[in-house]
Amino acid sequence: MTTFDFGFGPVPAHQHPNGGGWVADSATVADSVFVGPDARVFGDAKVYGNARVCDYAQVYDNAMVSGNSRVFDNAKVCGNAWVCGYAQVSGNALVYGDAWVFNYAQVSGNARVYGNAWVYDNAWVCGYAQVYDNAWVYGDARVYE
Repeated sequence: MTTFDFGFGPVPAHQHPNGGGWVADSATVADSVFVGPDARVFGDAKVYGNARVCDYAQVYDNAMVSGNSRVFDNAKVCGNAWVCGYAQVSGNALVYGDAWVFNYAQVSGNARVYGNAWVYDNAWVCGYAQVYDNAWVYGDARVYE
């Protein structure tokens, strides 16, 4: 059995055939997904469709990334968060809790989206902005700090 240490001790894992990144055996990642060599998917996370997890990005816990979404740079998607459609999460951004980022939305920089927040349509959350609780950011909105 092959194992990999995702930061909390070795767990059963394998390198994804499309990109070579490490995926815990407990996670579900479609063959159509690209997981870059330094990216990580672990816990009970699910990544489907044509999604890309690149650079040093991490998807973990019960998070789901699907569609044509991109998670890259040092971004993290975790908890029960969903990133789908053509959404992008990048930089040092963190999407967690029960948050959703979808359609063509972007979360970047050091931004945080969490709680039950939704960021969607063409909205951007960037810089050090935080969107949380039951907030909705949508349309062509821009939130930054």
